[in-house]
Amino acid sequence: MSAKVNIVLAFAAAVISAQSFRGLKLLQTLPLQAETFHVQGIEVDDSRIWVTSVDKTKERGLLFLFDERDGHLQRSIEVRDGPRYHPGGLSADGDSLWIPVAEYRRDSTAVIQRRDKQTLALKSQFLVKDHIGAIAVTPQGIVGANWDARRFYLWDREGKELRTDANPSSVAIQDMKFQQGNIVGGGTKSGNTGVLVWIAWPSLRLTQELAVGNTDRGAPYSREGFAIRGDSVWLLPEDDHSRAFRFDLIHAEP
Repeated sequence: MSAKVNIVLAFAAAVISAQSFRGLKLLQTLPLQAETFHVQGIEVDDSRIWVTSVDKTKERGLLFLFDERDGHLQRSIEVRDGPRYHPGGLSADGDSLWIPVAEYRRDSTAVIQRRDKQTLALKSQFLVKDHIGAIAVTPQGIVGANWDARRFYLWDREGKELRTDANPSSVAIQDMKFQQGNIVGGGTKSGNTGVLVWIAWPSLRLTQELAVGNTDRGAPYSREGFAIRGDSVWLLPEDDHSRAFRFDLIHAEP
């Protein structure tokens, strides 16, 4: 993308203009106070951060609850369903979290779990016949993206499949949310380039892609966890001693 070209996004009743994601203002870098292994997804509210991850060595899926103010660990649990221990990108819905927990291989199976935000306890789940790596909650139901987000699925909250469609972008979405009529996700493209993508819902029309830079550890910012809260975007790209990065979506640096 030319440095002379401005990207214009309609979001949160404002116009967002930036030459690139690298020009957006970094508001906060928050170290998470726990061993996080291989991070997958992030969700936030005004005071809490939820993170999903995989401990590859011990074949465990994990769900963490952190304090948003200082990154202190409040609670963690193991998530699993038989051979399925790979939790993916998650999304909040009222007092619940929706989390896919899949077998750790492409073209496999997953359960879509609904868990309590505070206790992290399982409320319900349903089985699907594909590896689902990310979830977004829309007014029509639960949208899931499979391995590398080649396909989108829509289910009602009881697990009935309502539709399936190809991803209109080439972004391998790792985590996604529903905001202002769009599926908004973070992931990578060829060459390990970090990208944020906006896809209109329910038309699945690609409306915008936004390239991102790398952390000082060399990880594309959008490689794993992605969340939106108010005028900010949260990104969680790094494993083990993970840091959550919060950027201002509205005001770009010159």
